[in-house]
Amino acid sequence: MSQSPSSDSRAMPPETPPGLLRSGAIVSAFTLLSRILGFVRDQVFGIVFGSGIYTDAFLAAFKIPNFMRRLFAEGAFAQAFVPVFTEYKETRSKAELEDLTAHVSGTLGGVLLLVTCIGMLAAPLLILLFAPGFTDNLRFDLASGMLQITFPYLFFVSLVAFAGSVLNSFGLFAIPAATPAILNICMIAAALLLAPHMDIPIEAMAWGVFFAGLAQLLFQLPYLKRLGLLRRPRWGWRHPGVKKVFKLMLPGIFGSSVAQINLLLDTVIASFLATGTLGWLYFADRLLEFPLGLFGIAIATVILPRLSAEHARQSTEHFRQTLDWAIRLAITIALPAALGLMLLARPIISTLFEYGAFTAHDAQMSTVALAAYALGLPAFILIKILAPGYFARQDTKTPVRIGVIAMVSNMVYNLILVIPMVMLGFATPHLGLAIATVMSGWQQVFMLYRGLQRDDVYRISAANLRWLRRCLLPLLAMGAVIVWLTPAGAGWSAMGALTRATSLCGIILSALFVYAGGLFLSGARPADLRATH
Repeated sequence: MSQSPSSDSRAMPPETPPGLLRSGAIVSAFTLLSRILGFVRDQVFGIVFGSGIYTDAFLAAFKIPNFMRRLFAEGAFAQAFVPVFTEYKETRSKAELEDLTAHVSGTLGGVLLLVTCIGMLAAPLLILLFAPGFTDNLRFDLASGMLQITFPYLFFVSLVAFAGSVLNSFGLFAIPAATPAILNICMIAAALLLAPHMDIPIEAMAWGVFFAGLAQLLFQLPYLKRLGLLRRPRWGWRHPGVKKVFKLMLPGIFGSSVAQINLLLDTVIASFLATGTLGWLYFADRLLEFPLGLFGIAIATVILPRLSAEHARQSTEHFRQTLDWAIRLAITIALPAALGLMLLARPIISTLFEYGAFTAHDAQMSTVALAAYALGLPAFILIKILAPGYFARQDTKTPVRIGVIAMVSNMVYNLILVIPMVMLGFATPHLGLAIATVMSGWQQVFMLYRGLQRDDVYRISAANLRWLRRCLLPLLAMGAVIVWLTPAGAGWSAMGALTRATSLCGIILSALFVYAGGLFLSGARPADLRATH
């Protein structure tokens, strides 16, 4: 096959890609909509079901396929498929691109169907593996039954990730970014409309997850058809493109989603702790995912196709500039977001969840976890940015080695922190789980950056170091304003819902105004955050 076709035989005519900042803004806008719906979902879930035996059972049943979704679909598969797909798009004919799409979808779908069937049959064994602390029959039986309902979500949503990767490669970022909102809508409907009619109300949430996966897939198919890439799936294990994707994917299974593996390991340990621990960690993690998804995943989504194309064109300087732009944006956003989450953990938890079955004690326990997780937010965002620097170059071996080291380190940190806290009778041993996750996250950032630097691919620029120093004083001013305006934690429990919401919004807006104003006074301008090419 010719690797250098004439210009009229290429998959698509060369186009100037949309600006990275504009693309990131599009993804962030739709992600914001999805995250808002996600908060509504979690509010409904917390108010209706609270944090107890039934909640723990559902979260275990939901977390296993959701973990595998992030590991295989959003993690290893997307990171392996986009560079290969982009290479075909840039250097091959349209017919070859269509052939690759058909064979990847068919092979991926076949493997997923087999995994889904095995997962449904082995649901009790998976609960024993991932939640061994569920020794009581009620939690174990509930979790096993609901896992059989939720496991097909992995099949649907992995194909959603495939379709979304294709759309992202053509700059159609809005559709994949809007798709997750469907999950939140389905789960809200299940809690409010279906649960009251179920013998075991929590099972409605499992069915909500199942139908959400199917709806997400059906939503994206018409857009694939418009690109001319909705082809009959074909099994093609021997197809060279398929072999390349799966060769890159297999080692990346661990390396690209270590944070999710760490969270699942937390679930195993948390199942041995006090009843409600899974719920406390879940609500804290959901709040952490808001800025992580809104900014970290959005940045990673738009830079991976760009980095893959720059690598295919051997544009090493543009490759470096793209990473440098992403790092600068991360510095600007991640640091104030982390500080805000840490200082406003209790007001946020109370405002969003402390109603109905979700008690003040639950709010305090979730607050402890969220404040600790916030320390790792910049690390989790940087991981999302640095990892594409490897995957765009089709290097999955280095991230997997780093990922395994970080994962093992997290396990060690868990044991070192949690066991002594339990033995000494600490009221919040789940704090050790959160701190361990943060420690392993920063360790992974250091190793990823050191690898890129060693390979002479990327090192942080002097301009970005100056930018970091420029952000420090505005951050201090922002923190001072938050501390000054925020009442004590117990005070939030005594407030009404409207008072909580207005007070929290006022504090956040004041903090943002001080931070943005401080940056402006230091000489920073919006043009400083635009990509240079």
